[in-house]
Amino acid sequence: MGVDISDIVARHPTTLKEQKGSVVAVDAYNIIYQFLSNIRQPDGTPLKDSSGKITSHISGLFYRTITFMDNAIRPVYVFDGEPSSLKDQTIAERKLMREKHIAELEQARELGEEERVRSLSSRINYITSEIIHESVHLLKLMGIPVIMAPSEGEAQASMLSRLGLVNAVVSQDYDCLLFGAKIVFRNFVSNGRRKIPGKNFYVNITPEYLDLEETLRINGISQEQLISIGIMVGTDFNKGVDRVGAKTALNLIKKHGNIKAALASRGVEIEKLDEIMELFRNPPSVRSPEIKFEKPDEKSLVRYLCEERSFSEERVIPYVEKIRDFAGSATQSRLESFF
Repeated sequence: MGVDISDIVARHPTTLKEQKGSVVAVDAYNIIYQFLSNIRQPDGTPLKDSSGKITSHISGLFYRTITFMDNAIRPVYVFDGEPSSLKDQTIAERKLMREKHIAELEQARELGEEERVRSLSSRINYITSEIIHESVHLLKLMGIPVIMAPSEGEAQASMLSRLGLVNAVVSQDYDCLLFGAKIVFRNFVSNGRRKIPGKNFYVNITPEYLDLEETLRINGISQEQLISIGIMVGTDFNKGVDRVGAKTALNLIKKHGNIKAALASRGVEIEKLDEIMELFRNPPSVRSPEIKFEKPDEKSLVRYLCEERSFSEERVIPYVEKIRDFAGSATQSRLESFF
């Protein structure tokens, strides 16, 4: 979900090739949710192994990581920890929405509405502890660094950017800018058309990067004011002000200088405002994580994918060789200038 400040964000097209040599922090929950939604069988059900366990996330992570490697991009996957209590309402709302979709799915099945069944199936996703365990296990077998955030994964990924430990954050969410990520890659391995969930039309998408410093400069605002704009629009931690989008919030903040004065001008308050502001300024995070790319455990990786999860050995082996080559060239060199 996240915050929608897209109307005021500086964005530029990019390609994987242009970002060769980058180290990127990947918002793992964000990307795994995409895999669970998009990597599905023709009837809308997720991919499964011979024992009936879901493998959409395993397939997505394996091949996406290979794509990064093919472009000499080194990913660091960041997983969520315990969600902030400020997110309780959002979590409850998402649960209700899933329950609504489940009821609609059952009805669509009874009526034989195949297209609606496929559409609704893709919207009912659960990132379980088992899915997280399997994802972390796969990445470690591949030699890819994993960081377990104490709380929000996107906040931890953004902190890595703030500290200069990565070149960019890979996420679809604009929240990363509020958390201070300097550069955010969106649609990073996507190009072409994407179907809008629940609707019968497509939009064109291309890889792009969001630039925090440029966003602040062109709008004439500070990081504190950008956070304020996001909160007025609405985040995962609070409901926004009615009929206030990013441009209106920008104008209000510039006119009144700070969020409390801007809210007073509208005669509204935001509950726990100071706590939400502080969460974006200084989120719980690991400040000195170890980011180390290891040699893959080739035998265990092949065994896990092919024997345990029913992947084709003929397809997997060539990619394992690519991982070996990548590990040989991936050294912990210092970050060079981004552009």
